Amino acid sequence: MTGTFINVTAIIVGCLLGIFFGARLSDNLKNTVVAGMGLFTTAIGFQMSLKTENPLIVLGALIVGGLLGEWSQIENRIQLMGIWLEKRVTGGSEGSSSRFVRGFLSASLLFCTGPMAVLGSISDGLRGDYLTLSIKSVLDGIISIAFASTLGVGVAFSALPVFAYQGSISLLAAQLNSIMSNSMMNEMTATGGILLIGIGISSLLEIKKIRVGSFLPSLIVAPLISYILSLLIK
Repeated sequence: MTGTFINVTAIIVGCLLGIFFGARLSDNLKNTVVAGMGLFTTAIGFQMSLKTENPLIVLGALIVGGLLGEWSQIENRIQLMGIWLEKRVTGGSEGSSSRFVRGFLSASLLFCTGPMAVLGSISDGLRGDYLTLSIKSVLDGIISIAFASTLGVGVAFSALPVFAYQGSISLLAAQLNSIMSNSMMNEMTATGGILLIGIGISSLLEIKKIRVGSFLPSLIVAPLISYILSLLIK
C-alpha cells in the first residue's frame, strides 16, 4: 500500500499549498504542468506496453475487455454514481451545499473514479510497483492545489475515501499474488500500459476523448488469456 500512502500525502500537501499559495498560481502554469504530466504518463505507458510476451494477448484483452466494459456500462455507471452522490450531498439543506462539502465531494469523486486509481492499486498490491500511483499522486497534488484554492480545506478530507478505496484494491490484489505467474503479470502490465497511454491522450493532453474506464476489465482478461494459453500449450 506504499503507493496509496504517497497518494494520500500528496493530496493533503497539495491542499495545504492550495489554501496558502493557490491563488498566486496562474492558469497557464497549472495547464503547462498537467500537459507535462500527460507527456510523461504516455511515455511510461508505452514503456509498460513493451513488457508483453505476446502482443496478441494484449490485443485480445483490450477487445474482450472493451466489449465487457461497454456491455456493463462501466464508464457511464461511474459518472452516474458521481451524479447520484453529488445530488445526495448537495440536494438537501443549505448546510449540505457548503464549500467544505463541495470540496470534499468533488475531490473524492475525481481522485477515486479514474482508471489510474484501479490500475495503480492493482500494480501496487500485486508487485509492489507504485510507479502508477506515484504519477497519480503528482496529478492529484496539483489538482488539490487548484481545488483547495477555491473550495477550501474540505478537499484534504478526500484523502480518507482515497485511502479506503485504493487500499482495499491493493490488499485484494495482494491475495492473488500467489497464483499470478510472471507471464500473467507481464501481460497485465502491458495492458495497463496501453490504458495509461489512453489516459495521457484523453484526460491529460486532451487530444482525443477515450472511454478508458470501459477498458478496465482488460486488466483481468489479459492474465486470464495468458493462463488459458499456458494450459493449452502444456
